Amino acid sequence: MEITKIKTFNNKLDSFIDKLLPELEEIYKDIHRNPELSMQEFRTAKIAADYLTKYHYEVSEGIGTTGVVGLMKNGEGPTVMLRADMDALPVAEATGLPYASTKVARDKEGIEVGVSHVCGHDLHVTWLMGAARLFSEHRDQWKGTLLVVFQPGEEVGLGAQGMIDDGIMDRFPKPDIILAQHVMVGESGTVGYRSGAILSAGNSLKVKIFGRGSHGSQPQTSIDPVIMAAATTMRLQTIVSREIAPKENAVLTIGVLQAGTKENIIPDDATLKLNIRTFDDNVRDHILSAVKRICCAECAASNAPRDPEFTALDSYPVTENDALATKKVAEAFDAQFGDKAFETQPASASEDFSNFGRNWKVPYVFWFIGGTDAKIYLEAKKLNQLNAIPSNHSPKFAPVINPTLKTGLQAMMTAALVWLD
Repeated sequence: MEITKIKTFNNKLDSFIDKLLPELEEIYKDIHRNPELSMQEFRTAKIAADYLTKYHYEVSEGIGTTGVVGLMKNGEGPTVMLRADMDALPVAEATGLPYASTKVARDKEGIEVGVSHVCGHDLHVTWLMGAARLFSEHRDQWKGTLLVVFQPGEEVGLGAQGMIDDGIMDRFPKPDIILAQHVMVGESGTVGYRSGAILSAGNSLKVKIFGRGSHGSQPQTSIDPVIMAAATTMRLQTIVSREIAPKENAVLTIGVLQAGTKENIIPDDATLKLNIRTFDDNVRDHILSAVKRICCAECAASNAPRDPEFTALDSYPVTENDALATKKVAEAFDAQFGDKAFETQPASASEDFSNFGRNWKVPYVFWFIGGTDAKIYLEAKKLNQLNAIPSNHSPKFAPVINPTLKTGLQAMMTAALVWLD
């Protein structure tokens, strides 16, 4: 659609959106209260599938475990894919919201954990449900094919590839464009877009270090893996600070260091879990190589009985928006939102969304929706305290519902209409 037609269409829809918001708010609160861990999103998937069925989509369920795809063919025209992720995090919520989650579940290792939607995927699901209904109810205003995809397992990097492995590319029309959005810390009511890299690659590793256990009173008979793990943790921090050029962006975080069970026992082994974020494949490869080099060297320096054991955990590619497609979306956002739409900086978070575009070999665009109460955000910005606002994955991350819910719905509709004739 031309930009002026998109603006006109959205203006016509505005009253319908306002009438729909109370229903969507209740859906959002329900999903927020009932979060589900990655690859366990059975309830959420059923809600999405039933909603799509109600609004006349051809619905396929159980793709890649819990994935849901809705297909609507509406005459000749491009095929647009809209995607939302469904999974929650193993984090006990501490927002104090009246609709906060109190759920617990068992993770893949059988450990009981609190579960909450402190990354915002409950909003993502709600936005896509709302957009699906509006497109269905106003089919006289657009032409083409719409694919709405509710994806599992984004938080563990398994969901998109799982749906691909389960045949999504063979079972559904190839999209001309793939679109998605994410709520982030930012002034509510705003939309941030960017051409090129907008999210980093993410690689996680588990490193098991082997020593020789002994009594705490006889350290001379041990090879202490705690010392090795501590030294390795400190040395790994020098990779970014001393081996990566200042103009490059990279983050290396050790989020887990586990060893031992009792204060007077030197254990046999220790485990590190670390996470790497990069925007360049060469930088990523250098860091991964340096991690193995340093871990092996520290163990050799301590006369460890064997080399460390490396296990790859999550892996995410760079999310790199297509330049031409982003330009089209940006123009539509600027027309729709005015100065509330702007070019944003890349974020060091990671997503598996781009796997769809990479495998289908079609352009994709990903953007951010601000979810922080405007007064809180602007005051924190004024005081240079933006880092104090609870961010995604914090137990206190709590997007404000209004106007975030409406803005995200409008943004998804606006971007899709750039292609739907």
